[in-house]
Amino acid sequence: MNDPTVRTLRPARPAFGTAPHAVAAVPHARAAALPATEVDESREFAWTNADFVRVQSLIHQRAGISLHDGKHAMVYSRLSRRLRETGHGSFQDYLAWLESHDGPEWQEFINALTTNLTAFFREQHHFEVLASLLRSRPGGPWSVWCSAASTGEEPYSIVMTALESLGANASFKLMASDIDSRVLATASQGVYRQENLKGLSQERLQRFFLRGKGANAGLARVKPELRRPVEFLSVNLIRDDWPFREAFDVVFCRNVMIYFDAPTQRRVLERIHRVLKPGGMLFVGHAENFSDSRDLFTLRGKTVYERV
Repeated sequence: MNDPTVRTLRPARPAFGTAPHAVAAVPHARAAALPATEVDESREFAWTNADFVRVQSLIHQRAGISLHDGKHAMVYSRLSRRLRETGHGSFQDYLAWLESHDGPEWQEFINALTTNLTAFFREQHHFEVLASLLRSRPGGPWSVWCSAASTGEEPYSIVMTALESLGANASFKLMASDIDSRVLATASQGVYRQENLKGLSQERLQRFFLRGKGANAGLARVKPELRRPVEFLSVNLIRDDWPFREAFDVVFCRNVMIYFDAPTQRRVLERIHRVLKPGGMLFVGHAENFSDSRDLFTLRGKTVYERV
């Protein structure tokens, strides 16, 4: 796959042991952990501040992520694996090679620098608001986009809420996307360790999950009724090639914007505005505030906005 475009994922065989994980970074600025020419020779690979600044620039260009200056150790650790995989002896060589090739390694580069933190029914109040909203129009149809699907806990929480609020035969569909191809594959499989489901009620566990037996003991798979309404896609939020042909009633874009600088946030909000129906609802993360974009969205509750 070339640099992140849009594609539909097909379910793959379970990759057991994949840990749940949301995007990692913060405000973009010139790194200062090392002088530009100083080499940290205590590491396996030579590592300079100039290498870090170059990585900052590339991930910002490709994914809109603004890496904080304090991310030196994280970047070194994660990209060192890519150097070993690709056979490069230095970050300088690897980054030069990356820039000269428009191939699948760009996706691996992005995957390496995104860290996903997620859980079922994270920020519970959002699902209470969603349930109330869905019940206001029980006949549907409803079209929802989860724009940071990660390993699937958020989109499946949305579908559980919809099935509980609207019934099993509801006219409901969910588009679930992420920029990280690996977490999307995990989400599409819908297989989780049972300890990661401890926050779910016994009623939900029995209704929506199948417990693994034998070699799959300790694992659980989402039932077909939970997987059926979901289409998983790879979507890069900073690219203007979103594939959606119909507007959404609801968009979840939670804990993503904090990793973008202000101009990037504005561009993404404008695009979300275009794909939301008038009066549609946008759910964002607990640390995100878009009061500077009142021309696009009006605050309607705790981190819940209505499209203007």
